[in-house]
Amino acid sequence: MTAFIDLKTQFARIQDDVEQAVCSVMRSGQFILGPVVAELEERLAQYAGTRHCVSCASGTDALVMALMAKGVGPGDAVFTVPFTFMATAEAIATVGATPVFVDIEPDSFNMDPRALDRAIKALNAADRSIHPLPGLDHEALEALRPKAVIAVDLFGLTADYPAINGIAAKHGLFVIQDAAQSFGASADNRRAGSMADIGCTSFFPAKPLGCYGDGGAVFVDDADLDAVLRSIRVHGQGSDKYENIRLGITGRLDAMQAAVLLTKLAIFDDEMGERQRVARSYSTTIADSGLPLVVPTVPETHRSAWAQYTLIAADSASRELFMSRLAERSVPTAIYYAKSLHEQEAFAYLGYARGDFPVSEDMSERVFSVPMHPYLEDSQIRSIVDAMKGGEL
Repeated sequence: MTAFIDLKTQFARIQDDVEQAVCSVMRSGQFILGPVVAELEERLAQYAGTRHCVSCASGTDALVMALMAKGVGPGDAVFTVPFTFMATAEAIATVGATPVFVDIEPDSFNMDPRALDRAIKALNAADRSIHPLPGLDHEALEALRPKAVIAVDLFGLTADYPAINGIAAKHGLFVIQDAAQSFGASADNRRAGSMADIGCTSFFPAKPLGCYGDGGAVFVDDADLDAVLRSIRVHGQGSDKYENIRLGITGRLDAMQAAVLLTKLAIFDDEMGERQRVARSYSTTIADSGLPLVVPTVPETHRSAWAQYTLIAADSASRELFMSRLAERSVPTAIYYAKSLHEQEAFAYLGYARGDFPVSEDMSERVFSVPMHPYLEDSQIRSIVDAMKGGEL
């Protein structure tokens, strides 16, 4: 059976180094923070191209810490996309702020900058005729303060940060890059994590750079913000562990996960190159097959991390047919995401309705992802594409 994400083959490649690194941590007796975590943070900051990196316990914690460090809370509005994983909007709600959704572009799956500009203008005017807004009463809507933007780099491709940052600056907002799926990607010679005021990423095992548990990181250039993030990460710690100068969380990355990440970072550039090969092979093979599928596109100045290889079918029935053909050949598939966040029960209180974000809703009915990892052979890709052919659509 073809693996959707082949962590077993990767582990076989690095097993000796991983075991040595983890045993070294166990022998040291320093399991929380410590020198191996500090070394990882330094290496990650160098890789991303930022002055500082603060590691943490998950990608969700990274987003929550970033929002807390910037003072986001009740009464604040944070603009983000509905076509993403729950964690992005969940982090906004967790700090007491209100998610305001903005639709995506159909070719990149990322935030549409023009829709962002309309959404900010709509909220400033408390005018739903400009852009869909949360279903609050008029007085509550007028009281919401536009505060920030969280742009998500879906499937490994970075969003249009030059446009998003410019719009945010025009309206006095700061921007968080949710690079949970894009760490290792680049655009215009800048790497994911360094493209906005704050970068956040996840080291969940299935991510392009993943540990063997949960983990995450926040990237910043500002030294004062770095200090606040480090305080928040450990219960709002001050000069010592029993001085608490603000509210915080338990957000530390443990040393064994840091050791795993340092080992994987040594092969990360090679794996990024292989991901490009796999994506090219998929796109060429699908184009040659004549299958009625839209393959992902990457602008010339961008490099995707290819967290997923996501195809667009003509409609939900076609998607179901392709997925069933693959299942018959024991090829795993996944749908990211079958239901947009504005339609999730957890966000029903926002009062959005079906039709508010038509591109996200359309993609939810048509996209599906096929196996993507650096160890996928061209012969396997040809077999996957052949499996999708089947009979006539």
